[in-house]
Amino acid sequence: MTSRFRPLLALPLLLGGFTACQTTSRQAADVLVYNATVYTVDSTFSQAQAFAVQDGKFVAVGTAEELRGKFQAKEEIDAKGQFIYPGFYDAHCHFYRYALGLRDADLVGTGSWQQVVQKLQQQRQQYPQAAWLTGRGWDQNDWPGKQFPTKDTLDALFPNTPVFIVRVDGHAALVNQKALDLAGITARTPISGGTITKDAAGRLTGLLVDNAVDLVTAKIPEPTPAEANAALLEAQQRCVAVGLTSLADAGLDKANIDQMAALQQQGKLKLRLYTMLNPTAANKQFYFQNGPVYQDRLTVNSFKVYADGALGSRGACLVEPYHDKPKETGFLLSTEKEYRQLAKDIAASKFQMNTHAIGDSANRIILNIYGEALKGQKDRRWRIEHAQVITPADMPKFGQFGIVPSVQPTHATSDMYWAGERLGAERLKTAYTYEQLRKQYGQVALGSDFPVEDINPLFGFHSAVARQDAKNYPAQGFQMENALSRPDALRGMTIWAAHAAFEDKQKGSIRPGMAADFVILDTDLLEAPKEKLRGAKVQQTWIAGEKVFSTKK
Repeated sequence: MTSRFRPLLALPLLLGGFTACQTTSRQAADVLVYNATVYTVDSTFSQAQAFAVQDGKFVAVGTAEELRGKFQAKEEIDAKGQFIYPGFYDAHCHFYRYALGLRDADLVGTGSWQQVVQKLQQQRQQYPQAAWLTGRGWDQNDWPGKQFPTKDTLDALFPNTPVFIVRVDGHAALVNQKALDLAGITARTPISGGTITKDAAGRLTGLLVDNAVDLVTAKIPEPTPAEANAALLEAQQRCVAVGLTSLADAGLDKANIDQMAALQQQGKLKLRLYTMLNPTAANKQFYFQNGPVYQDRLTVNSFKVYADGALGSRGACLVEPYHDKPKETGFLLSTEKEYRQLAKDIAASKFQMNTHAIGDSANRIILNIYGEALKGQKDRRWRIEHAQVITPADMPKFGQFGIVPSVQPTHATSDMYWAGERLGAERLKTAYTYEQLRKQYGQVALGSDFPVEDINPLFGFHSAVARQDAKNYPAQGFQMENALSRPDALRGMTIWAAHAAFEDKQKGSIRPGMAADFVILDTDLLEAPKEKLRGAKVQQTWIAGEKVFSTKK
């Protein structure tokens, strides 16, 4: 063979070397997802088809052709045209309490007191050795007559076992005589910020409201650490199965937070947690001295305060009397002086103040106290949790003082059947005003308040945009002037929820540098018929670039 053929023989080797060089020049990535409709929830609410993840963060977002040519990924995922959103963020829930309640009798949806009793009997048969019989979720508004129950049946059926069953809103409970005895409650027991209910003859009915409930809960044994850990991990699996990647747990003590933080450090608890502290003396002393906590999956920078109770149990504090109880206006759970001092203390710290306020009087008082304490600081992101009934005169204060409205859309569609009875037709128009609140502050943070409502964030999305319940009732929606747009509802459960926690620079949208938390759904939430929204199915859930749930095993 002559030398004139040698360059031709070498050409394939040169081309092969050039191709290899091209391949090795591509950037490394852990995961590349393509062939998707990606709702990035960035500043322009843009859409994309693909994204790359490296070291738990998004590193690029764009077209499939662009990113597959740029990145060499360890794992490539063909989304097959499905729909991807930032990980869903529940801006107000009770995750720790939900976990510990998984072995309680589930009383949600019971249509009568008789059904409640039947479920309690079944629960007792299932756990005969349990020291207490506990349950959660009953709502007398769903029963014939809508009357609060009494303890008589519980006394007859469970004379030697203390019974404690919490109303759906968590602000009232029915207990039997055994539980009253263990708590030392009698007809003469004094109570402030709550009610120990008596009948016409002055006898205890077993119904406790707001602060009175705490007298009994203090006597219920705490689970062992092993039991609590198992419950938390079970609750986590239920959350990621519905697309939740971040949770705001409203009202915890340091010991609860430390327990969950330990599970996170062990790599077992994957969920990201924004935890609100109970304003106890011990919590304030420790955290005011040591300051907020900002870790990759744990934020501790707020205190959860209760201004009043719930509308359903008539504990919400109203400006004018209840429409169906003209002599009652509800009540505050502490004095205005105490709230004012607490706000002053928190304002002098680096923490947020997040206050549960349902009634229009409670909202007015807290908004005014916020304004006094903040003194024009409009980016402290103090929050009103629920913001359920607001007078027109008080509505502008959210924007004026820079107060975040943190609301739960399914409350509107759960309460709409009876809220008018409590408030009357005119005042009802000033309740559950999510779009008005959005206009005032520019954002709303959306949550569920689970276990008060279902954990599925898509139920809240549907309620926010359609203002309908699971039965798609009412046909035209409930007070549709306060429905949120679909883009805003998605923002409320992603980037706006993160903003409300000072986490919007770390998560809440699909863009480079943000935490790679995302959810793959089979449904286009922005385009699907509204009656299809609740039935949307989560296919996969990812946290920090790790797949934590999939329908495919």
